[in-house]
Amino acid sequence: MVTFIKVLNESISQALQQLFGNKLRSFLSLLGITIGIFCIIGVQAAVDSLEDNIRGSFEQLGSDVLYISKFPWADGTEAEFIRWMRRPNPSLDDYRVLKKRVSYAENMSFYVFTGGSTVKYRSSSVDRVMAMGASFEYADMFDLKFDKGRYFSQQEYRYGANKCIIGHTVAIELFGSIEPVGKYINLKGRKMEVIGVLEKSGEDLVGIMDFDDRLIMPLELARKFINFRTNAAFQNAFLAVKAAEGVPLEQLNDEVTGILRSQRRLKPRQEDNFAINELSMLTKAFDIFFGTLSTIGIFIGGFAILVGVFSVANIMFVSVKERTSIIGIKKALGAKRYILLLEFLVESIILCIIGGVLGLGLVTLTVSAISAAIDFDIYLSQGNIIRGVLLSVVIGIFSGIIPAIQAARMDPVEAIRSK
Repeated sequence: MVTFIKVLNESISQALQQLFGNKLRSFLSLLGITIGIFCIIGVQAAVDSLEDNIRGSFEQLGSDVLYISKFPWADGTEAEFIRWMRRPNPSLDDYRVLKKRVSYAENMSFYVFTGGSTVKYRSSSVDRVMAMGASFEYADMFDLKFDKGRYFSQQEYRYGANKCIIGHTVAIELFGSIEPVGKYINLKGRKMEVIGVLEKSGEDLVGIMDFDDRLIMPLELARKFINFRTNAAFQNAFLAVKAAEGVPLEQLNDEVTGILRSQRRLKPRQEDNFAINELSMLTKAFDIFFGTLSTIGIFIGGFAILVGVFSVANIMFVSVKERTSIIGIKKALGAKRYILLLEFLVESIILCIIGGVLGLGLVTLTVSAISAAIDFDIYLSQGNIIRGVLLSVVIGIFSGIIPAIQAARMDPVEAIRSK
């Protein structure tokens, strides 16, 4: 252990001497390592940040929830897409039958959108508000959080009271500093009382569960705006079923499939005229996508690292040549081969770690600047920092192994004479 510490100290000293004694040569040689680590870890940091943002958005859908739709969450041919468009939309009848007969569900909700609408309050108005009608369970199903006010009562929901809940952005743009709860707004000629304002959803790239620009009304009230029985090509109605605790999604899927086929009177040989989707369908697709992005980053950085490996190896060969007589003296005094091997190998690793740290520092500055410029949080995770350092160590081993072996195999007499 004492010997290793001595070798380590001497190797660090020699590495710093090489670095500061030949600044330009060292800078040019380490530039490849720095750029390589910057490319690989920078791309990985961007991919990880993007992946966390997108996966975080999709996870709001719930890993234990089935979404019944006319379209599957999967790619299809043009012919398949046309066939899917002809399917019936999820309906209130589907919702009522499932609610009555499904035994493996903890909760379910039916909701329908009217599309972008204009909402008015006195002289103020907000365009492109996503108005929707939702069943009573919607708040529990998607864990709605309120900044002010409340959700509908059972009685308000049952009788389709002229009540609504608005998102954070709608409240700010419509009311400004005025208290919105208790005020009446106008949607398509109908006055509605605002009984709640949702918390700000926050910003993400996908915005799957973004309620900031949304207006929610009781389903019974929405029926006065929307034809629930339409079979429009692009659906506006959705049905979500949440599995009971401990129930596998596959088991719930089988039960829901059987009930819906019975409800829609499909014959045994007829294919389903509905799609049952779950979060895992999306995550599998993104696994491939983000894996491809990571591979591209490694491929790009690999070229720079390859240049860096040869550059650092060049430094080490020069270092071995400059210290040939010293190596001979050490061997003449009894230095073991593995000591010399270790000395030059550690020196190479130290040089590469310095280059790697510079690369990580460059990544930190870059991601900070990008995050500030585009208002998107890109971060350098602890895992990527460790990965960058370990990669530097590996590069150092590959760069220094041949020069280290050359030094360890030198004949002491010839080495001393070379001076």
